[in-house]
Formats: sequence, C-alpha cells, structure tokens
Amino acid sequence: MKERTAYVDATEAPRIPIIFAMVLGAFVAILNQTLLNVALPVMMVDMDMSANAAQSLTTIFMLVNGILIPITAFLMEKFTTRQLFLTAMSLFALGTLICGLAFSFPTLLAGRVVQAAGAGIMMPLLMNVILSLFPVEKRGSAMGMIGLAMMFAPAIGPTLSGIVVQNFSWRVLFFIVLPIAIIDIILAYFLLRNVTRLTYPKVDVKSIILSTFAFGGLLYGFSSAGQAGWTDPMVLGPLAIGGVVMFFFVTRQLRMKKPMLEFRVFRYNMFTLTTIISVIITMSMFAAMILIPIYLQNIRGFSPLESGLLLLPGALISAFMSPVTGWLFDRIGARPLAITGLAITAATTFMFAHLSDETGYYFMMFAYSARMVGISMIMMPIMTAGLNQLPKRLYSHGTAMSNTLRQMSGSIGTAFLVTVMSAQAARHLADFMPASGSPGQEQLAVLNNLATIEGINDSFMVATAFAVLGFILSFFVKRVRPADEDEEYSPPKPAKQKSEKLPVGKRVQYEHR
Repeated sequence: MKERTAYVDATEAPRIPIIFAMVLGAFVAILNQTLLNVALPVMMVDMDMSANAAQSLTTIFMLVNGILIPITAFLMEKFTTRQLFLTAMSLFALGTLICGLAFSFPTLLAGRVVQAAGAGIMMPLLMNVILSLFPVEKRGSAMGMIGLAMMFAPAIGPTLSGIVVQNFSWRVLFFIVLPIAIIDIILAYFLLRNVTRLTYPKVDVKSIILSTFAFGGLLYGFSSAGQAGWTDPMVLGPLAIGGVVMFFFVTRQLRMKKPMLEFRVFRYNMFTLTTIISVIITMSMFAAMILIPIYLQNIRGFSPLESGLLLLPGALISAFMSPVTGWLFDRIGARPLAITGLAITAATTFMFAHLSDETGYYFMMFAYSARMVGISMIMMPIMTAGLNQLPKRLYSHGTAMSNTLRQMSGSIGTAFLVTVMSAQAARHLADFMPASGSPGQEQLAVLNNLATIEGINDSFMVATAFAVLGFILSFFVKRVRPADEDEEYSPPKPAKQKSEKLPVGKRVQYEHR
C-alpha cells in the first residue's frame, strides 16, 4: 500500500524548529486567555453585556476546550502533525479576528468558540510531539520549555491587559495576539514535520457524541456551581446528565478494541499516581488564582493593574524556573522535585490562610512568588514522570487524558473553593453580628468584608490540605522506563527451530505484523 503521509523519523527530525513553532502557538493561546480575563469589566460596559454574558465568554472557551481535548487522541492518530497544528492555529487566528472585529455579543461569542476549537488541540499535540521527539532521559528539559510558555503568558498577561484597557480599546488585545498567531502559522508551515505515527482509526460518532455530553455537562455544572450554588437546577442538571453519559462513554471505550480515548492508560501505576497528584495540585493552585484577586480588588480596593503587578514577579520566576526544573528532572528524577515543591506549596498556601484587612502588599507578593517557585517544581515534572511510563502507542491517549483531567480539576477546584469561601463567609458573618440590635450600613459593610476575609482564609486552609495530600503522595513517585508494548500490539516471539512447522495461517499473520 502506498504511504499516505511523508513521515519523518523522530530521531532524524529537526527538534528545535519544531518545538519553537509549537511552543509559540501554545504561548499565544494561553496569553489570549489571560488578556481577556482582566478586560471583561471594560467589555461589559462597551458591549452593554450583563455579568453572566461576560462570564459566558470565559465559560464557552473552557467548555469547547474541555469537549475537544478528549477527542485529540483520535485526531492525533488520524491526521499528521502539520495538518493538525496548522488547522488548530488557523482556527485560533480566525477566531481572534472575529473577536477583534465583533460589534455584537453573539459575534464575540462565536469568535470565542472558534478560538477555543483551535486552542484545545495545541497542548495535547505539543506534548505528544515532545514524547515522540525526545528520549526519556531528555524529556524533562523539553517539557520545561512548555512550562516556560505556560507560565510566562499568565505572567505578562494581566499586567499587559491592564495597561492596554486603561489606554486603548479592549479590541487592541485581540490585535496584539493576531499577528503573533499569523507569524506562527507561517513558521509552522515551513518548520513542522510529521513526527507522530498515524493509525487511521475509524470515526466513532457515538463516542464523540457521548464524550461531548459527558465532559461538556460536567464542566458546565462545575463551572456554574461557584456562582449559582450546588442546589441550582442549572448546576444539578448538567452534572447529572454529564455523570450518567460519562458512565456510558467509559463503558463504550473499555469495550472497544481501538477506543477514541483509551482509559486503559490507568493500568500503568505511575501514570495513575502522577495524574492524581496533578489533579490535586491543580485544585490547590486555583485557590490563589481565584481568591487573591477577590481579596485584593473586592476587599482591599486595589485596581486590576495593581493586582496584576502583585502576581507578576511570582509568575515570571516560575516561568524562568521551568527550564531549570526540567533540566533537574532529567538528572535527579521527579520525586525530589515534587517533595520539595509540594512542601513549599503547602507552607506558602498556609501563609495565605491568615489574611487580614491589614496584610501587607509586599508580604503577599513575596508569599505568592515563593508559592509559584514550589508549583514550578511540580507540574511538568509530575506529568512527565507519568507519561514516561506509557508505551509509544498510548502517547496520544496519555496526553489527552492528562490535559482533560487537568481541565476538569481546574473547574472542580474553582467551584469547590469558591463555595467554601461563600459558605464560610456567611457563617462568619452570622458570628460577627451583634447579639442585640442591627448594625448600620457602614458597620455591616465592614462586617461583610471581615467575614469574606475569613471565608477566603478557610478556602486557603482547604487548599493547604490538598497540597499536604499531594506532598504525602509524592513520596511514592518513582523514576520509570517506558512499558513494553502490550502483547496484542507486539510481534510474537519466533518459535525456536519450529518456524517451518508453524501453520500457514499463523505464519502469514506473523509476517504481516
């Protein structure tokens, strides 16, 4: 049969140009998201949007990402590296253009959907390419470059967005991103090579439909729970539908010989352990990302720009720490890094559990920066340690599963911690109320702020418990080599001195394999 694609052996492919083009794409996709978060209040006024409509611009991006990421394992086995990446970047650039030119909310929402359709493919594809290009002993350094992009974009995003929206139209944010995306498309066209092997799986429409409703329902339910509450029908309904459909989706995948998303990756113990740690840490990490801006802006009255500047040093430090962490991973393995990083994360998260209405700005900057040093030692090393155990045929499924669960855990963590904050703030407010008489309006505002601070502290205590649990689990992380291919996918061992006596059918089957 004539080969359908020009496949380049991964050992012979030019690694640096390929990784550069793909990391630039991941960087611009993450930058776009962090730019928009700060600009939403300004966009609400300019486009006459409600708070719920503005929030949906973020929610729809997350939903499309969450729905698409589980399908990427199938896409990576169906289409070449170049086809998939160029399609993803083109969709992202088109969506960015639509958003920049949008003069109505529906058009803006459509642009976000198109953007997310491209962005959702990038990270699993990039991780799959790195697993294909680099041997186990060099993957840490390569994954560190991904970490640089993942951390550097959020580092500069809020500050850059704050400067832009204070001096220019919010549309400028999209037109900052668009040229970078176009340049990356041009670079990728010339630099990318097809380094991942294709198996050309058949399209299983039922799996795609089940996956969409399962992950979409759960993500929507969890993302709505933080604001609407866990008893709201618009939370319970999607969660119930997502949970039921997920059962049928997983059952179908386990029964299929070539599933769309391979859940058997969890047979590999180190992949399972590191995935659990990654989920726990992602939930803990979101505490600072959500709660600190609430504390700074809603309680202390700092501007979005001042809030972004407080977070900037920590994000920059973690970005530049990422390649160093990757280099260390290749030499000492994941466990020392994870133990140290989680100890730092637990200690600094505990520091945030004692905020008051007089906590110093620079103290918080120091604590957040130290916390990000710890997190930079965890995320990529832990994920790489787990993926290293998988056989090559499961790379695409492992990266899709890791990214899917990280997306899910981010939504669950946000909803859970915001719920803890709200519930505890209400309880503390009841405790602060005077025994007799009702407080005046000014006194009530002060009591509300104090109760919210205590609710934030309680949320950070829960996040500290998550970090401590991850710290305990990190002692079981081990350095592993890739597992052998399953017997079903490996050639059978030839029979000694009996090959001429093998039945014809079996001999043909062996030669075909």
